[in-house]
Amino acid sequence: MFQGLFFLRFLGIFCIDNHVICKEGQFNFFLSIVYSENQLSWTLPIKPWIFSEYRIMWFKSCKMTFVCFNRMKSYRYPWTRLYSTSGTTVDSSEVKTFLALAHRWWDEQGVYAPLHSMNDLRVPFIRDNLLKTVANHQPGKPLSGMKILDVGCGGGLLTEPLGRLGASVIGIDPVAENIETAQRHKSFDPVLDKRIEYRACALEEIVEETAETFDAVIASEVVEHVTDLETFIQCCWQVLKPGASLFITTINKTQLSYALGIVFAEQIAGIVPKGTHTWEKFVSPEMLESILESNGLSVQTVAGMFYNPFSRYWHWSENTSLNYAAHAVKSGAQEHQVPAESVLKEETEELQATASTNAGVREEVKK
Repeated sequence: MFQGLFFLRFLGIFCIDNHVICKEGQFNFFLSIVYSENQLSWTLPIKPWIFSEYRIMWFKSCKMTFVCFNRMKSYRYPWTRLYSTSGTTVDSSEVKTFLALAHRWWDEQGVYAPLHSMNDLRVPFIRDNLLKTVANHQPGKPLSGMKILDVGCGGGLLTEPLGRLGASVIGIDPVAENIETAQRHKSFDPVLDKRIEYRACALEEIVEETAETFDAVIASEVVEHVTDLETFIQCCWQVLKPGASLFITTINKTQLSYALGIVFAEQIAGIVPKGTHTWEKFVSPEMLESILESNGLSVQTVAGMFYNPFSRYWHWSENTSLNYAAHAVKSGAQEHQVPAESVLKEETEELQATASTNAGVREEVKK
């Protein structure tokens, strides 16, 4: 852990006990610094719209003024086209892992038993939060009329229950064999066959054609497998309608999650196959919330989840050190009406006007 006290006097920045604090006029922020495994980790826990007001920063020291046009990569405006259709968030090595298990999705006593059991928590979690947004709903089909995207749907374990609740669901997965399994299983139910559509593709492949289409996007046990989490979240934002919901369940990045989620669950007990998870890809609730908020998604709920391997049941918990669920809502379009370039141009013109005024004053003083 990196600790200490140092000063960057020429920028007016100082650090005390792992926090960098910058204060100049009305601009205040702090960075958390953690030194671990030969890497410095910086966290900026502020709202993107607050930070954006100060993209142009003045630092004054030793009678000098610096103007810094600061465009931080991780705090972009969410309406900007940020994804690349030529890239992918899919990890090819993980595709091979799930390819080998494609035929086992509907074995409730097999390797996917924890996901079958997780439906007892995640289905009501999704349903109840979505029902908060509607005044009336049909008995027996509470999600009728809603369009939902299930990202990384696998064999359709979560897609089908959402379809039974009345929603129109599109399930996507990069493993074609998973989609074949899901298609085959839903064909046994004529009602689901009409409500559910499956596609073998990655999320970024359908962003353009489905922009602002869905009332909800589900990424359950998915974000710990993607190669680029921020790009993934940006794609989720783009396919959501304004005011729509994003639901995520995933695994926290803690020592406990490594001990139980990797060592015990995979290597000792065999609850999940070896190599299913990579601890480095796990994400903490704080980091996930920071990414969500910086991309126009307001976090509503974060709740811990605990799996009992002996009873094979999931329970809600106040502790998020292992698994957790998150619900975020896409900010309304009215909050993002002013293009970033216009704001930057206005602020630049204002600074130039101020500089011209100061120059005029200096000339008057000389006279």
